[in-house]
Parts: sequence; C-alpha cells; structure tokens
Amino acid sequence: MKGARSVVTQPAALARHARRRRVNRVAIALSMAAMVFGLFWLAWILWETLRLGVGGIAWQTFTQSTPPPNAEDGGLANALFGSLAMVGMATLIGTPVGVLAGVYLAEYNPRGWLARTTRFVNDILLSAPSIVIGLFIFELVVVRHKSFSGWAGALALALIVIPVVIRTTENMLKLIPPGLREAAYALGTPQWQVITRVTLRAARAGVITGVLLAVARIAGETAPLLFTALNNQFWSADLSSPMASLPVVIFQFAMSPYENWQHLAWAGVFLITVAVLGLNILARWLSRTRH
Repeated sequence: MKGARSVVTQPAALARHARRRRVNRVAIALSMAAMVFGLFWLAWILWETLRLGVGGIAWQTFTQSTPPPNAEDGGLANALFGSLAMVGMATLIGTPVGVLAGVYLAEYNPRGWLARTTRFVNDILLSAPSIVIGLFIFELVVVRHKSFSGWAGALALALIVIPVVIRTTENMLKLIPPGLREAAYALGTPQWQVITRVTLRAARAGVITGVLLAVARIAGETAPLLFTALNNQFWSADLSSPMASLPVVIFQFAMSPYENWQHLAWAGVFLITVAVLGLNILARWLSRTRH
C-alpha cells in the first residue's frame, strides 16, 4: 500500500513542483522588468540633469546673485547661501529634538501612553505633505510677524527633520543588544550614563545616517519655503527677512521664458542632485560600516 501511495502521489508532487517553478520564473521576470523600468527613468533623469546642468556651471554661478530678467550675468550665490543657512539651522533645531525624543521612546518609557501618543503624532508628521507644514508655519510665524523670513523657513524644514530623526534613533537604539545595557547596569552605572556612553555610542552610525537622510530630504523641499522664506533676488544673510533658496529659484527660473534663467535652473538642479546623491551615499557607507 505504501508503494502504491508513493507512486500515486509522486506525479502530483512533481506537477506542483513544476507549477511553483513556473510561478517563480514569472515572478522573477516581472520583478526584473519593474527594476529595469525604474532604472531606465532614473538613468534618463540623471543623464538629462548632467547634460543640461553641467553647461550652466561657471565661476559666476557661485559668486554672483540671481540676475534680473534679460540680464546676461548672474549666478546662484544667494540661493546657495540661503539653502545652506536654512538647512543648517533646521538640522541644528531638529536633530537634538529628534534624538532626545527617540531616546525617550526607546529607553525610558517605550510602552507608556506618552510614548504611544508620540509615535502616533510622529507617524502623522512623517506622512504629512510638506506643503501642509509650510502652511502651518505660515499661519504660526509669517502671519503673526507679518513678514516672510529665513527663520520661518528653517522652522518648517525642522518640522520635517524631527520625525525622520525620531524614527531612526528609536529603531537604532532598539537594535542594541539588551546585554550591553544589563552589563552597564550591573556595574552600577546610572541610566543616563548607560544611554550616553553605551547605547548611543553603539548606535551613533545609525543615528548619524538618519540625520543625513533627513538633511537629504529637506535639501530639495520647495513648498514649505514658498510659504515661509519666499525668495530674495539679492544677497541676504539676515534670517529675519525673506531669503532665497535653491529649490525656490529652480521652481521660478525653470518656468520662466528667459534662456539664461533656464540655464541657471538646470545648474541648480545639478548642484542639488549631486548634494542629495552625496548625502545618500555617505548615509549608505555609514550604515555599512556599522556592521
């Protein structure tokens, strides 16, 4: 009976195996086609950015401010400085808040009502459109002070940085083996020293990676800055006044009918693409060196 049963079931098993192999081949083929489709458009975008952007790069791009209409000379110096200033201030504001909140969620009270509420609000901020954040800061800061400003732009970008850093810090700290904490506690180390000298030090590569990814995300944000910092054709280092930024200048110049503005817009696209690509590569390298 056993031999007959094996003879009967063997063809069915072979048929199931052959069907699974066919399904596997189809799934692999569809996955490869989707990958090639995505890589094709990515390569095309990078090629167009390289082809049209490099031609607009010159010394005056980094030394002169944005030109008026029909002017032959001009650059992106004021926009580059404004972007660096607002992104830098947003990182300085958002990183400590995000790291401290992530430490609280992972180390102090991971299952309390405050932690659950914080995670819920953080998820909302992660998925919220950036234009909504820009409108929020517009009503909170710009309308109240009756002026666009670089500070308002930095605050809007900081609200985008904070949820990314919170999520990354919490996840990185959760990956630290509990044995490290227990060994430190066994030696009589206070909790704050365990966090600063053991867990954060072990997770610093992951935390820095999260900060870099947050910076890469806000580097190309346009909508929040349109409602907060607006723009400034002239050089300005005053964060309390309207300030130029590279994404806003790209947005305005790319739609203009002036050829020199369009060249500068492509130069700005090239610069911001290289910056974001470099930050992502650095984040990848740091995440690999952690292992």
